[in-house]
Amino acid sequence: MSSASDEDDTAYPKMIMEAISALGGADRLAISNHIDFNNSDLPRDHVALVALHLYRLTESGELLLVDEKYSKPGGSQSQAPAKRGRGRPPKPKSDVVTGAELPSPRPRGRPPKAKDPLATAVAKAAAGFPRARGRPPKAEKAAGSTPSGAVVIGVKRGRGRPPKAKPALVAEAV
Repeated sequence: MSSASDEDDTAYPKMIMEAISALGGADRLAISNHIDFNNSDLPRDHVALVALHLYRLTESGELLLVDEKYSKPGGSQSQAPAKRGRGRPPKPKSDVVTGAELPSPRPRGRPPKAKDPLATAVAKAAAGFPRARGRPPKAEKAAGSTPSGAVVIGVKRGRGRPPKAKPALVAEAV
C-alpha cells in the first residue's frame, strides 16, 4: 500500500513543474496559489510542502532560483543577460586561433635613430632638402617700386623708437 507521503513525493514535483511551465517562472507564493487553484484535494500543510519540494528540486538541479523566482534550466529565464555592473564594460576580446602567431605589439616611445648617418643624408638628398627652420627673411623690394612713386633718399631707419631730436647749437657771431 502506498502512503500519503509517497503520493506527495511524486505528485508535488509534477504539480510544481506544471505551474512553472504555465507561469513561465514564478516565485514560491505564485506557484503555491496556482497549484491551489487547479487542485481541490490538497493537505493542510500545502504551503510548507510546496516550499519543501521547491527546495529539493533546486538542490537536485531540476529548477533554478534566480532573483527569488523559480524556473526550469535552459528556459528563457536562464538565457536572460546578466545585469551589468558599474562603470564601462570591457572591450570584447577577439577569438584567437591557437596555431596563429600574435602580432608583436607596437614598441613604446620614440623610434631609434638610424645607425648609418650616410644613409640618412642620401635619403634626404633624394627626397629634396626640407625648408630651413624659422621664419624666412623678407624679400627685398625693387628700388623704383614705392607705392607713391617717390624715391626714398636718406639713411634707412633702424629698429625701435627714433631718438629725440637735439636742438642745434647756434654759433655766436664774434
